[in-house]
Amino acid sequence: MIDISALGWGNLAIVLLFGYLLGSIPFGLVLTKMAGLGDLRSIGSGNIGATNVLRTGNKKLAAATLLLDALKATAAALIAHAVFGQNAALFGGFAAFIGHLFPVWLGFKGGKGVATYIGTLLGVEPRMVLVFAIVWLAVAFITRYSSLSALVATLVIPVVLWILGVEEAAVVTAVMTVITYWRHKENIGRLIAGTESKIGKKG
Repeated sequence: MIDISALGWGNLAIVLLFGYLLGSIPFGLVLTKMAGLGDLRSIGSGNIGATNVLRTGNKKLAAATLLLDALKATAAALIAHAVFGQNAALFGGFAAFIGHLFPVWLGFKGGKGVATYIGTLLGVEPRMVLVFAIVWLAVAFITRYSSLSALVATLVIPVVLWILGVEEAAVVTAVMTVITYWRHKENIGRLIAGTESKIGKKG
């Protein structure tokens, strides 16, 4: 279903390596250290993503982290597309997603991948970003759970892509969704137990 032959194994290796290295840049960690907030991994959940950056109390840094974590996947997809063609974009974004989750610089302990998931969509199927946003906002409005909103949105995206006939993107995003669920296993456990923090709730 996914045509790798059109890209070539050598080019695929380049795209995957480039995307992985770009995705593995830990912007949250870099920005908080530059701001003099210490090591982000010693704060809150220890995660390097925007949600944990927000726990430092700096909303601007959290927003910047979210944006940069998304755009590094977008950049990986767009650069791969520009150099190797449309088929390469999907692999570039996927590799950046993996790089964010398992950065070599941090002992393969990275973020949870929601921002880079969105960034991949932006670089490959931009219309899906709107779908993601609508689903996220709807679930968040009803439940007030950010994690559940992201989980439902990532579940919807592959289904919508498949319905639209974008089968390659549907397959790759389905794999990304499975990985995202695995990375959110603690959140899922808290959701089931009813102990997950709600949006706007302090402490």
